[in-house]
Amino acid sequence: MAYPQTLGVVLAGGLARRMRGGDKARILVGGTTILVRVLDRLRLQCDRVILNANSDPARFTDTGLTIVADSVPDYAGPLAGILAGLDWAMKHTPDIEWVVSVPGDCPFLPRDLVARLHQARADTGADLACASSGQRRHPVVALWPVALREDLRRALTGEGVRKVEEWAARYTPAVAEWPASPIDPFFNVNTPDQAAEAERMAALHPEA
Repeated sequence: MAYPQTLGVVLAGGLARRMRGGDKARILVGGTTILVRVLDRLRLQCDRVILNANSDPARFTDTGLTIVADSVPDYAGPLAGILAGLDWAMKHTPDIEWVVSVPGDCPFLPRDLVARLHQARADTGADLACASSGQRRHPVVALWPVALREDLRRALTGEGVRKVEEWAARYTPAVAEWPASPIDPFFNVNTPDQAAEAERMAALHPEA
């Protein structure tokens, strides 16, 4: 389907505690980094892509992307990264009314992600849409209207909301469903064991 202009925001602002620090996005899967795999897919689906990251932005200069830090202090989680993306869109691409967020640690993201999120939203008339696989929702993989940025800011700074699903539930998001086999397209790498599993899956399914 044809869908509205969309800004992609890759969320790489976490502390990677379960990986003992470092950037999960730099882990090799199938001969290339997870971040490169994410960008190769997202760039083909979005009008522009930016990267949400905290601490030293220079560590991502090789991507050629605009690096946007959280505006909410103290590593407030993915919602802060989503807000940073919405704010950036309003300021720098005012003609783009939609932002899609994806984590920087998902090496098998679908190549039809943005189209299907927009379709789910359009079919239901919902304000936003999120992805699901195997009947399990992935609230960080979602489509957000820039128009909700101030609502999100109030939730983060005034109400202390930190969970993406808690805030998104206020708007009854549409859901786009993908099969979870032979590979869950939203498998994410948070631990060394999961990194090994992702490498195994990439070897078995190089097309994924």
